[in-house]
Amino acid sequence: MSKAYFINKVLATTVVGSYPVVKGGGLRSFFDPLHSAVETAVADQIGAGIDIISDGQVRGDMITAFTSKLPGVRDQDVIGKIQPASGAITVADTKYALSKFPKVKGIITGPSTLAHGLHISTPMYRNKEELALDLVAALIVEARSLEAAGVTLLQIDEPILSTGIADLAIGKQAVEMIASAVHIPTCMHVCGNIANVIDEILKYNVSVLDFEFSNNQANLDIISRRDLTGKMLGYGCVDSSVEDIETVPEIRKRIEKAVEYFDPKILLIDPDCGMRMRSRESAYWKLKNMCDAAKEVRIAL
Repeated sequence: MSKAYFINKVLATTVVGSYPVVKGGGLRSFFDPLHSAVETAVADQIGAGIDIISDGQVRGDMITAFTSKLPGVRDQDVIGKIQPASGAITVADTKYALSKFPKVKGIITGPSTLAHGLHISTPMYRNKEELALDLVAALIVEARSLEAAGVTLLQIDEPILSTGIADLAIGKQAVEMIASAVHIPTCMHVCGNIANVIDEILKYNVSVLDFEFSNNQANLDIISRRDLTGKMLGYGCVDSSVEDIETVPEIRKRIEKAVEYFDPKILLIDPDCGMRMRSRESAYWKLKNMCDAAKEVRIAL
């Protein structure tokens, strides 16, 4: 898959997804308290210079944002057979982002991560692996709705895969079922240290693999010695876990290090993880400085 398939730009910038929740006032906020947070997230990403934005993922944490809408789940408990949601979960906010900007990624939390965020309280599922495979059907409905809305890229978030807790073979089967259900490119985001899982994760049939490299610098050494088998690499070069704002030269150095190992055409530049826990000021300037650093490296190339 060539990079031009979804963005024709070397060292294009994106986000992993979430943005700080900035609430507004007024009548609109009475009916939808978080719509202004979506507006702020979208406007800030565009203002910072991001090439592929998200809707900001402001409506809850990555688990409950999805599981709270699924029949078969009550609170954090699985109480019956998992069914698809009665309506699209993230599409309205994604459509708003698309009304403001041409390139938006749709984002869903992966089935293994969702399964491990839930407690099984029904004899219907013997284990998390069975649960993950049933969650796939519900997520495919959402993935296809996002594709129909016009997203450029579908990101599947599977942070659980780096922990060693999840079954990587079932994780692969589940992710590939979603990826094969849509015609747009897919990205899988896995944060944490990838040393113990990278050889398995490289077998996942997705277009882009996205990892954190600033907070987990050993990841670059690990992946630089592997064949990416034609995949693009989402290169996390801003630390989402701290409030401190890295300077443009600091981020530029990190990007230049990646370019030493990889063809810049296959790199997508982004933060390590979501920005939900950061202040708006920190999140905005991290993104702005990241975009400026990518631009400097792009020009130097």
